Amino acid sequence: MSQTADPQTEGPLYDVAVVGAGAVGLATALALARDGVRTALVGRHAPVADGRTVALLDGSVRLLRALGAWEALEPQAAPLAEMHLIDDTGSLFRPPPARFVAREIGLDAFGWNVESARLVETLRARARAVPELVPVEHDSAGCTVAADRAVLALEGGGHVAARLVVAADGGASPLREAAGLAARRWTYPQKALTTILAHARDHREVSTEFHTREGPFTLVPLPGGRRSSLVWVSAEARAERLAALDDAALAAAIERQAQSMLGAMRIDGPRGLVPMRGLSVPRPVGPRLALVGEAAHVFPPIGAQGLNLGLRDAAALRDAVAEGARDPGSEAVLAGFARGRALDARLRTGAVDTLNRSLLTAFLPSDLARGAGLLALSTIAPLRRLVMREGVTPRLGTPSLMRG
Repeated sequence: MSQTADPQTEGPLYDVAVVGAGAVGLATALALARDGVRTALVGRHAPVADGRTVALLDGSVRLLRALGAWEALEPQAAPLAEMHLIDDTGSLFRPPPARFVAREIGLDAFGWNVESARLVETLRARARAVPELVPVEHDSAGCTVAADRAVLALEGGGHVAARLVVAADGGASPLREAAGLAARRWTYPQKALTTILAHARDHREVSTEFHTREGPFTLVPLPGGRRSSLVWVSAEARAERLAALDDAALAAAIERQAQSMLGAMRIDGPRGLVPMRGLSVPRPVGPRLALVGEAAHVFPPIGAQGLNLGLRDAAALRDAVAEGARDPGSEAVLAGFARGRALDARLRTGAVDTLNRSLLTAFLPSDLARGAGLLALSTIAPLRRLVMREGVTPRLGTPSLMRG
């Protein structure tokens, strides 16, 4: 796509301006620029909090490979060859552990776990090497929309004009709020403690999730065999008490909660304490504006859905723009993008919300339903394979860069 003069800014008119330089913003800009779409990436490269990891599902890895980022990232990622779910709620109806094996659906791994900071660093390095991607390292300070373009004001002065603006500016998204796009918000009476652990026994590429009455307790493999990341969801007061413990006491508490399955634990990275909240936007588009990542949907850190859904946003927007190449910000392009993304986000939001709320109640019918579901997945192979495939890469509307 060509670049033309813009009389409002006395500068270039980009095809797309992506606002937000986190993982989803970087992936969106790279996915567009690889097709020759003249793209501006607007936003400062803020440091990424240490101690957080992300489990990149198979479709997300396919996208990163297409973007030229996976080769550098793969040595720093651990495969998730198996997933085990263990009911630790104390329910009267307690199903046996459910075991999911990637090879059962023809994959070496469901996904790969990597530290969030390394993912962003790798995408940044890749972005610097793509000629069609122009970094604008200033924060956006507002947006005005005309018939054929949107113009972003920059903090400190200056403007960027584009046919389409992509908001990848987080859960508080100033662009979403300024556009008046309705968002539904909710919170949970929980917080998630995150950290990185070293342990005495090898994880054998198995991710283990304990379902407790206060939320999921999840151990996810990291490279090296004897390191894992932790996401421990519990009641707010308990999470705050855990976060206040010294390293030795916290490691002992984690080992007890993990039933000593990985042996003695040692804290091997910084900690985080994440509030449990959610956000959804029924229609993630406005005039010459598309929302991706947490600007469109926020998940609690359960089930590896949040960032993977954001990366699907990036890949789906690339497909929509490719189909409407003459004007990436046209109503037709945005309507097509919105249809598929709203449904995907709604389904994932509902699944994560239902699982989390079912753990918080001791209501017997809820326990029975959850337990029966796990039992069915353990014993009915065709159902188990269907759920595994849908969880890794949804078949309905999968973007082209994520397909096998």
